[in-house]
Amino acid sequence: MTEALQIRPEQFPLSRECPFSPPKEYREIREQEPIARVHLPDGKWAWAVTRHEDVRAMLSDPRFSSDRTNPNFPVMTTGGRIRPDDDKAEKSLISMDTPEHGPARRAVLGEFTVRRMEALRPRIQEIVDERIDAILAGPKPANLVEELSLPVPSLVICELLGVPYSDHEFFQEHTATMVNRLSAAEDRHAALQAIEGYLSDLIAVKEKDPSEDDLLGRQITKGRAEGTYRHEALVAMAFLLLVAGHETTANMISLGTVALLENPDQLALVKADPTKTLPAVEELLRYFTIVDAVTARVATEDLELGGVTIRANEGVLGLSFAANRDPEAFENPDSLDVERGARHHVAFGFGAHQCLGQNLARMELQIVIDTLFRRIPDLAVAEPLERLPFKDEAAIYGLYSLPVTW
Repeated sequence: MTEALQIRPEQFPLSRECPFSPPKEYREIREQEPIARVHLPDGKWAWAVTRHEDVRAMLSDPRFSSDRTNPNFPVMTTGGRIRPDDDKAEKSLISMDTPEHGPARRAVLGEFTVRRMEALRPRIQEIVDERIDAILAGPKPANLVEELSLPVPSLVICELLGVPYSDHEFFQEHTATMVNRLSAAEDRHAALQAIEGYLSDLIAVKEKDPSEDDLLGRQITKGRAEGTYRHEALVAMAFLLLVAGHETTANMISLGTVALLENPDQLALVKADPTKTLPAVEELLRYFTIVDAVTARVATEDLELGGVTIRANEGVLGLSFAANRDPEAFENPDSLDVERGARHHVAFGFGAHQCLGQNLARMELQIVIDTLFRRIPDLAVAEPLERLPFKDEAAIYGLYSLPVTW
């Protein structure tokens, strides 16, 4: 193996070259040394995996652990771990390995089947129409983030879980602090504790009279019937679903809108043929890969990946954005092509930990894209692209605001 590429600590995690492009270093690493050693903000080293084939292989190999309590698990924030007492905390689903991960995931997987998501379609359509009604009745320009991108997934996940939407500003504010890589560790920890405390109190109320009309109530009833129910475990699950369920989709709505407006030929294809919307969603997910390094792992034993020996307890970053721009997996990967057929992307991860809510995310994006451009066909961004406030310092890429007019 050639000498590992050295990336300065202050450069990693790296910023996107432009709103639509990965850091240029991703291409350099992938071409020169596809699995390279990189320096992290906490001073430790980790392996960066950049090829599509290698990222998928890593994510499907049980010898790479998802256990975030492992002191060698890669940390991508300047302030260190979000929990100073990680080893004492209730493990979230994304931090579990075999054998505990399988039963925990199966316990909630039935809530996110295609069939159950399809049952939500009329209500999601209603929510989207209500938000667009409000946009059309309001002033120009409108902030699409505040008026559509955030409210739609927030309303949907709140109704699905049984969380009062009236509290959405509370968890959106704390989520923003948590996903900002530049937030102080104590601020991110305080935000996490605030959301967990809120959910713990909410679940305690539901435990007295669980409803079958929401996911949390159903999980309480099911867990009690099976003798597996634990309050702390449901809090951890609710936290994951609430935070991931609105922040990711909200950012994709904004980014997808900008990308289609910046590529009018691609938007024209979608407008002309609604059957192209779902393939367009897959392509937009690949194109942006807004959660780039959530696919971090730590090796549990010495092993080989892509011809490189990785030792036990070494951290590994599966760089999904680099993988999703790999020309070996996607022809002309830096272009937006809604007819590409990009379903094999790794924007939702891969393997046992592939995103639990991906069916819901796809449906929300499909409904928003179809409805937004049908009802506001002359939609336009009201500011030049270079003036839009992109979330360059956030762990989940997106836009802080998106002024639009029509």
